[in-house]
Amino acid sequence: METLAVPVKDAARTLGIGRTKLYELIGAGQLQTMQIGRRRLVKTASIRALVAEAA
Repeated sequence: METLAVPVKDAARTLGIGRTKLYELIGAGQLQTMQIGRRRLVKTASIRALVAEAA
């Protein structure tokens, strides 16, 4: 089964950026997130789309 969402820390590590920059991308609408309880998760599809956009 494919991972659909990852914690903010893992998303930042995957992209090679800091948490502050990751939250900037979320605020700009370039990354989609979901919240389950108190946890914010970044959708892996939006990470892939961001990387494909940059290529």
